[in-house]
Amino acid sequence: MIGYVTMGTNDLPRARNFYAQLLATIGASELMRMSDEEANGFTLYGTGWGQPGIAVTRPYDGQPAERGNGHMAAIVLDERVKVDSLHAKALELGGTCEGGPGVRGEEGDQAFYAAYFRDPDGNKLCAFRIGPA
Repeated sequence: MIGYVTMGTNDLPRARNFYAQLLATIGASELMRMSDEEANGFTLYGTGWGQPGIAVTRPYDGQPAERGNGHMAAIVLDERVKVDSLHAKALELGGTCEGGPGVRGEEGDQAFYAAYFRDPDGNKLCAFRIGPA
């Protein structure tokens, strides 16, 4: 249903570096890069066309990017170890922890295993897997 989410940035080279390295750990790469002057540097990362992606860009209105309170993008993964790895990589790249990896709620067939972090601009993300260990 969602094609992509956009993360605003005030430092486009830093954001591109963060997301390129972070998302490479789950098999994603840069799919599109638009002009810094005409499209505010819109850069899209994903695992392929037709799959959900994450874009970084300077805000279209020219105002500073600000982190949202209550806004978050969640990345679904197929293994808990990948949740752990993505969270660790985010912190290694300058992100901040918003909640380490672990089960939220009960273990079982619908167990919600997640880790939360913010990118260097303060945008919040979640890496998660639903299901048993």
